[in-house]
Amino acid sequence: MSRLDNWNRLREHAPVILPSLLLCDFGNLEREIARLESAGVRALHLDVMDGTFVPNLTYGMPIVSAIRRLTDMPLDVHLMIRQPSRYLEAFADAGADVITFHVEAEPDPAPLLRRIRALGLGAGVAVNPDTPLSLVEPHVSDCDLVLVMSVDAGFGGQAFNPVAIERLKALRAAGGDSLWLQVDGGINPSTIGECSAAGADLFVVGSAIFRQTDYGEAVHSLRQRAMDAASHATTAAGDGAPSRSAFRRSGETP
Repeated sequence: MSRLDNWNRLREHAPVILPSLLLCDFGNLEREIARLESAGVRALHLDVMDGTFVPNLTYGMPIVSAIRRLTDMPLDVHLMIRQPSRYLEAFADAGADVITFHVEAEPDPAPLLRRIRALGLGAGVAVNPDTPLSLVEPHVSDCDLVLVMSVDAGFGGQAFNPVAIERLKALRAAGGDSLWLQVDGGINPSTIGECSAAGADLFVVGSAIFRQTDYGEAVHSLRQRAMDAASHATTAAGDGAPSRSAFRRSGETP
């Protein structure tokens, strides 16, 4: 089974809450990952920043590789770096299951998306709030995932930008049910429902998990809100069809 196949098995558990490990306790990384697994987390989101494309500097291949040794969960690697084409194979070797890069860093994303897929990984493209969505839309057919940023990549403490809602709706209409739609930035109990109703099925979450005492309760509550919102949106549409990613009924275990 390819890593992309492993990733796509997450559809059995959609909507999927992906903790962003930037806020975890890196001094106790093994313990943190074990806590997340016990909390019902199904995949992890890893933010790679180079200090150039974005002002912050985080981590690279060695940390991704270390996390890979600690868990079998799919690793969703978000490259906030310049010249992402230079590092695709290195992150694949480190254990990424999905690699997402920014359209702002690679204005012609199609060749990179195809290279990522050729490595047997999921291929994603990310777009910042102020970047025209028209730069992404022609390439949706080459994407396994589109990451809609509701804040500018690499900057902390920003408020959720509601422009993400309309973008999610537009991309869901353009990409159909097979396209994974991910949203990142300011995702919490107050914002996750609207994002889910708009079409998101992957939710990158930081403080709404890591600043809570009980990770399990936080993950369950977020996922429940996403499921409820998607269900209501489907009912409101009046077709009674199953939701886009076969979301489980509210009473089932994540």
